[in-house]
Amino acid sequence: MRAPGTLSETQEIVRDNLDYTLFSWSKQKGIHPIAVQRAEGVYLYDHDGKRYLDFSSGLVNVNIGHGNQRVTDAVIRQMQEVSYVTPSFATRSRGELGKMLAGITPGRGQGQAHLNKTLFTVCGATAIENAIKLARLYTGRHKIIARYRAYHGSTYGAMSAGGDPRKLPSDSQQAPGMVHVEDPYCYRCPWNREPSSCHRECVSHIERVIQFEGPGSIAAILMEGESGSSGCIKYPPDYLLKVRALCDRYGILLIADEVMSGFGRTGKWFACELHGVVPDMIATAKGITAGYLPMGALIVSEKIARHFDDKVLWLGLTYSAHPVACAAAVEVLKIYQDEGLIENAARMGRYLEEGVDRLRGEHPCIGDFRNTGLLGCLEIVKDRRTKEPMAPFNGKPEEMAVMNRVSARLTEAGMHTFVRWNYVFIAPPLSITREQIDEGLAMIGDALTIADGYVTE
Repeated sequence: MRAPGTLSETQEIVRDNLDYTLFSWSKQKGIHPIAVQRAEGVYLYDHDGKRYLDFSSGLVNVNIGHGNQRVTDAVIRQMQEVSYVTPSFATRSRGELGKMLAGITPGRGQGQAHLNKTLFTVCGATAIENAIKLARLYTGRHKIIARYRAYHGSTYGAMSAGGDPRKLPSDSQQAPGMVHVEDPYCYRCPWNREPSSCHRECVSHIERVIQFEGPGSIAAILMEGESGSSGCIKYPPDYLLKVRALCDRYGILLIADEVMSGFGRTGKWFACELHGVVPDMIATAKGITAGYLPMGALIVSEKIARHFDDKVLWLGLTYSAHPVACAAAVEVLKIYQDEGLIENAARMGRYLEEGVDRLRGEHPCIGDFRNTGLLGCLEIVKDRRTKEPMAPFNGKPEEMAVMNRVSARLTEAGMHTFVRWNYVFIAPPLSITREQIDEGLAMIGDALTIADGYVTE
């Protein structure tokens, strides 16, 4: 028993975290982190025994759910054999993982278009960084076209390629050669088109930018396989196919950022499969190890790989192809298959959409719901007719008051999920059940009553 006036175990843990560590994307004072003791399946548990439904899979990375001991056992076996060797060595886990990835990537059976060779990185940002470098090395060009509302990582190159406003405080240090285009944001179309009158201005806009910038200077177009933290913005049908056609027309590489959307999140191994598109490279991370260990991957086509048969590949990382991370990834890929998690993501995604349809009838603050598999986002508005957001894009703290209250209500109710601007994200582990989706939607419905009180329509 602790003496009166002493800190509880939870308070001591939180104090040490706040006193001796820095927290990402946050002011360091006034934050209240949850002290997590353990996690299992779709739930987190704090040191006081409170349970939280993890409705965003951590940061949309714990795809297989928490606490799967198959991964633990695979990691232990690998560490008992060899915990680290330099990337110039070959290991069983590295080769096995590379072979497994070649068996699930787009382009199988399409010769040089097949994405069958992988450079292993340490995270999604380093996968993107190396994709940009490789595109420039391969093409001899330097410009990269990307979308304003995409997030590609927090390193300078990856953040410069994205348009996320988290880069603005470091704006003077952006990497050169990045060109941004408007998003195919149908709910808030930049060209004020309704679906019935859409002529894919979002695609012709990209072609004009290519022509303005000079096709001979553009190395690659970087597109998310499916939009994530920028609001799960749904591509119009045929959008990515048309972007692929532009790349082919002008000799530009297509890089698919599948860091968040890869490994079953959208009901397919990779989201670009939903669009019938084979990119030249896939940059991925998160679901490759389901967050159990840090790892990323850059998967490239046979054609690109062959280019470096007799040329030096000027890319490398100390922890590239880390044998323990590779062993974890091999086991995670087996779990996806053995437990039918990708099929479950598609099935539970449809069930989730039915549940949100019911919520829409009860909560006038829901302006839009965009979802693919189990990668979804509610857009919260003050007025469905005008689509005025409950909080503006990159809003100031005082403009976030209502959404902050919604977020606080969710935490109080026992849910962890990602709330940003006027978005509430829904991206639970792929192992989730109908009953757990119902549990989560009930919590969200309760929290949205706060936002309903500010609807002006």
